[in-house]
This record gives sequence, C-alpha cells and structure tokens, in this order.
Amino acid sequence: MSQVVLLFSGQGAQKVGMGKDFAEASPAAARIADSANEVLGFPLSEIMFEGPEEELTKTSRCQPALYTHGMMALCLIKERLPELEIVAAAGLSLGEFTAHAAAATFSYEEGLRIVGKRGTFMEEACEATEGSMAALIGGEEGQVAALAEECDVDIANLNAPGQIVLSGSVAGIDAVIEKAKDFGIRRAIKLNVAGAYHSRLMQSAQDKLAAQLAQLELATPSIPVVCNYRATTVSTAEDIKSTLEKQVTGSVRWTESIRQLISMGHTDFLELGPGKVIAGLVAKIDKSANVHSVEDLASLELAVEAMS
Repeated sequence: MSQVVLLFSGQGAQKVGMGKDFAEASPAAARIADSANEVLGFPLSEIMFEGPEEELTKTSRCQPALYTHGMMALCLIKERLPELEIVAAAGLSLGEFTAHAAAATFSYEEGLRIVGKRGTFMEEACEATEGSMAALIGGEEGQVAALAEECDVDIANLNAPGQIVLSGSVAGIDAVIEKAKDFGIRRAIKLNVAGAYHSRLMQSAQDKLAAQLAQLELATPSIPVVCNYRATTVSTAEDIKSTLEKQVTGSVRWTESIRQLISMGHTDFLELGPGKVIAGLVAKIDKSANVHSVEDLASLELAVEAMS
C-alpha cells in the first residue's frame, strides 16, 4: 500500500457544491458537515453545497468551508483505503490548519473554531484597510524582493519557481504592476481579492488570532507537519502556535515547504481540496513528484484506484 503526504488547499480554491457528494456518499463525512453547522452557529454546509457563490467567497465563510471539505475528503480516503500510510502533511496558508487537524494536533471541532475566528478576523482586517495583491510571473525571488521594497509591499506567497505573489496597499500594488518589467519580471497580474492577505495590513487579525491560539491545548502531531512560515516541521506547542500566528502577516513559503518534504524522502502526495491548484504548483516545483488530487467523488475514485 502507498505512503502519501497530505496537502490541503488554501483560500481561493473554494467552489459551490464542494463536499456535497462526499456527504451523500458517507454518513461519517455528512456528520463532519453537520458538526460544522453546530460549531459555527450558521449553516456552513448549506453555503458549501448550494451557495450562493458571493456568500461562499467571503473570507469568514470560505476558510471554514475549505477546512471542512479537507476533513471530509480525508474521512472518505480513510474509509476507502484503511491501509494507506499517511507520512506527513502540509497546507497552503489556511490549509496548514487542516494539516494539523489531520495530524491530530487538535480535534476537528477545535480547529474549526479557530479557523472560523481566523476567517472573521481577516475579513475584518480587509474591511478596515485598503489592500490588494498581485501575482508576478517569471521573476526570481531576489528581483521580486527588490520590487517589493521599492513599492513598500510584502511578499505574500512563494508558490512555485517563477510564481510569487506580493501584497500590500492598493497604491503599492498599483506601483508593482507599473514597475514590474523594470525589475525583469515578465508579467504582473492584479488579483481579484478582498484585501492584502499575508502582509502587514493583516496585523490586527494576527494579534486577535494569537490571543485565540494562546488558549488552545495542542497535542504533539502524529505525523510531521511542515509549516508555511519557516518551511520546516513543527512539533512543540510553542512552535505550532507561533508559526500559525505569524503566517497571517508572513510569507507562505510553499516552494520551500514542498522541497523540504521531498528532502525528507517523500515523492507521493495527495491533494485534498477543490481545483487541483496545489498539484499544479507541485509540478512546477519538482517534476518528479507524484500528486493525486481529490476534490469530489469522481476524483476520489481515481485516486483510490491509483493508490490501491
């Protein structure tokens, strides 16, 4: 039976209908969705399954939705492949919380409460600031860092070689778009986002999240979890809380995270989340990596067949 590393999706991957066929196929997955409604106090599963899209896209909704979808997908994988050996986990931004839930660092319900608050805090920070983001294609990290300094913005995501995202004030991101070619960057694309995620403009959200994390009791992860902030494994409660807190304003070091996992001897990955975004990034980072993606029942069956 295969050994796999779990990779969980981040904000932006959400889509209406996510998890609906999981709930219909598995009573255990349905219980996860029902539990989310109880924990959060609003009908998250209805928003996931039926929309509307504008409601699901809200930061306070899509973050718990993606977390819940990831745990539903994991539930079904474990039902279909009980012998599957899960050897490590990581997640893109919000997905890091799902990775910790998968590693039993905290329970599904405890993680959901924190994720729900994180989404609300970040939504509030977006509303209180005027922020934007831009994806830069074809630039080296040094070139992008110089551009970020010139325009007084922050590096939000190092997603893959030649794919880096900057985040900051609207004026700063407009300057990035204007000046990108002067720094040797092939293309700069302004993103349609609610605010400046993973930048200094999220400081209020980070401070509020830190207070919530301080109250959380954590177990030692049952498998290695690679954090976004340092792109290293974290195991102590102090390190886990610190890195989950700091990634709100810090850079998501995804390229380094995947390379760290590969350096640990892992080549087979299982993406749990809509859209196959992570599979595309991993392919750019290391072509030798093998990624199965699970977003719905059809893709689940394909992954199960491939890993059996």
